Amino acid sequence: MRNFASLVILIILTNCSGGKSNLKNAENETIKAFDIDFNWGEGGPNGFAKPGLWADANPADHVNWYSALGCNVIQSFAVSCNGYAWYKNGIVPEQPGLKYDFLTEEVRLAHQKNIKVFGYFCAGSNTKWGIEHPDLSYGIPSSPHIPFTTQYLDYLCASIKDAIEKTGMDGVFIDWLWNPGTTMEPYPPLQWLDCEQVMYSELTGQQFPGKDKITPEIEHQFRRKAIDRCWKRIRETVKNTKPDCIIWLTSCQLTSSDIAGSDMLREVDWVLNEAGDIATTELVRNMLGPQTRLVTCLANWNGQDPAKVIPAAIKAKVGLYGFTKPVNGSMMPPVDYYLSVPVDSLKGDARNIALLARTYNNLPFDYCKKTE
Repeated sequence: MRNFASLVILIILTNCSGGKSNLKNAENETIKAFDIDFNWGEGGPNGFAKPGLWADANPADHVNWYSALGCNVIQSFAVSCNGYAWYKNGIVPEQPGLKYDFLTEEVRLAHQKNIKVFGYFCAGSNTKWGIEHPDLSYGIPSSPHIPFTTQYLDYLCASIKDAIEKTGMDGVFIDWLWNPGTTMEPYPPLQWLDCEQVMYSELTGQQFPGKDKITPEIEHQFRRKAIDRCWKRIRETVKNTKPDCIIWLTSCQLTSSDIAGSDMLREVDWVLNEAGDIATTELVRNMLGPQTRLVTCLANWNGQDPAKVIPAAIKAKVGLYGFTKPVNGSMMPPVDYYLSVPVDSLKGDARNIALLARTYNNLPFDYCKKTE
């Protein structure tokens, strides 16, 4: 394994053009990203974290952890799925009890280490929105539940603009840009709420024909048009607010018929294959624009083997990303822990982190740090 890992290191060094560059000159640097995920946790009305969980998160501790991991990109949070913000004095109420101006400080501290920071937004799910707008939502499940009405898009895009201006973040990370129901095909039929019937007229220029007249093909075209309108609103907002702000789309099913061949995949700056499999990563290349950077994902839910995915991604010049919810308060164990034990003694997200830590720090897979 040592010889193979040494080859991996050589490729990384070649791709990184001699090490860390400054933020403005890092366009071609290998993407080495991670996310300590604030979305999922106990206490909320669904699977999402209750508002205020991890509100004491210290941005300095987080930046230092990501830096030790070897990241040049932090996927952080502007607004998490519970609908509350991770920065202060915004148009979206902050997480109750938020101790620090978390995202704003995280950006400031990360920039001192030449690390980019992306703020998270979930397009298709927001518990706070669902509770406050029951007529514009399929309830508040921890799955996509928000039709992309003009009212919601106005709210989402105002939130994005506000976060960019107030925090100075480098990019916007967009999750669950899906119609209500689920993130994976086959999709359940739409409910055709009154607000969706209005959307139908807006998107097609025709009067809603009645639920009994909706065929699978009519619904399919509506679904694509709804996503396309949402995407175009997001893109216009981001680029008008900060032209060099990066839009990073994450998708668990890049081959979905709702988005395959879409303008979104051709226009987005970065795209994450959250499923993480090598086959999909290669398959979607011809659907992306010439400027779009492709990133693959390592997380326990997708069941990918990091020992296979990492070298394949590096060889193909695909960026790397991992995520997991915190286990020590708002944090993870120290990076030294992951570097001081054999990777094969770990499982799940711990093994993913251990191999990413070695890769991001140009160390062989079989490296073990000596402890005193």
